[in-house]
Amino acid sequence: AKLAGKRDPQQEKEAQEWIETVLGKKFPPGELFEDVIRDGTVLCQVMNKLAPGSIPKINTSGGQFKMMENINNFQQALKNYGVADIDVFQTVDLWEKKDIAQVVCTLFALGRTTYRHPEWTGPYLGPKPSEECKREFTEEQLKAGQTIIGLQAGS
Repeated sequence: AKLAGKRDPQQEKEAQEWIETVLGKKFPPGELFEDVIRDGTVLCQVMNKLAPGSIPKINTSGGQFKMMENINNFQQALKNYGVADIDVFQTVDLWEKKDIAQVVCTLFALGRTTYRHPEWTGPYLGPKPSEECKREFTEEQLKAGQTIIGLQAGS
């Protein structure tokens, strides 16, 4: 119950709508967001839409271990797709519903990562990540900068 405070219903709604749009089908009415994605099958389907063939086998039946295998396969596919390790939820966060907020953060990280894949034409989730803006300075420019007295140097 403590972790429920961190959950953001608006973000969950956005994540759900994104998943529904990617897959072209709605979540079953009356089912909770975390219950629909809990066994990993929906998440694996999303990953296969973004990166076809990234998860060759999705377990649709079987016990707890088969479902957790789905989650693990999804997590591995996320990393292969370019989502940073730090953004990937732990299996128990989803399977035991310990931290659904973290799962939603992972989905947003995945949504942001899709911008870096030109083959994906949308839909997108979350803001487009900023791109690095490298600056190149010549030796003369760097030397010229050393002669300037910064105003913060004791003014």
